[in-house]
Amino acid sequence: MIAVSFLRVMLHLLQGLLTAALIFPWINSASRDRRIKQWSVALLAILHIKVELQVQAGTESEQRALIVANHVSWLDIFVINSQNPCRFVAKADIRSWPALGWLSAQAGTIFIARGKQREVRRVYEGLVASIEAGERIAFFPEGTTAAQGGVLPFHSNLFEAAIEARVPVQPYAIRYIDEQGELHRSADFIGDMTFVDSMLLIMKTRRMTAQLIMLPSIETVGTHRRELAQQTRAAIAQTLGYAENIKENSEQVA
Repeated sequence: MIAVSFLRVMLHLLQGLLTAALIFPWINSASRDRRIKQWSVALLAILHIKVELQVQAGTESEQRALIVANHVSWLDIFVINSQNPCRFVAKADIRSWPALGWLSAQAGTIFIARGKQREVRRVYEGLVASIEAGERIAFFPEGTTAAQGGVLPFHSNLFEAAIEARVPVQPYAIRYIDEQGELHRSADFIGDMTFVDSMLLIMKTRRMTAQLIMLPSIETVGTHRRELAQQTRAAIAQTLGYAENIKENSEQVA
């Protein structure tokens, strides 16, 4: 069964590559987003992953906002895109992933080399322009994936883009659960695990639910990026029930 699922994923990836190469150059952004959403939904279906969108009381989807989420797995991008297609900020090394890296680039992913201040500044300026142009931008401020059960400190640099563009931050909390409602460890993409290792592990599980929880937006007017990062992290951790893992001495990285 795993061999069949793996073949289906490869064929689906090929379809995505052909769509990005032959169709994306000729369609508008709305049509591209619609195809990205459909492709993401189909990928998750092949992997037997059900997406459950939850919206907290009093939450409204902002037309213009910087979307921020905790980061568990490479699946996160497709879970979010299956509901609201976005342009993601991702680590530059993802660009070198076979096929998937190129496909991510064609889908509008913004790649950034971590730790390079000049690179961060370039991406930041591009984010402000994109947000002001009405594009949906999303990023994972932990900077890497984290095992479920905790949320790493949030890097605060890119939160400045929301402040300058005068738009709120729209937090999303992501977790993966099994049929008993417990955290599904097969979703964790950490340590020395490769993309193929993760893919095969997910295929073996057969059933998984991705819970995507939309939190109330956080206003940015008059705030500092570090305060904004802390507030967003605390809101996501509390929603996931990880609040006890948020230590007061865990300062944000500038």
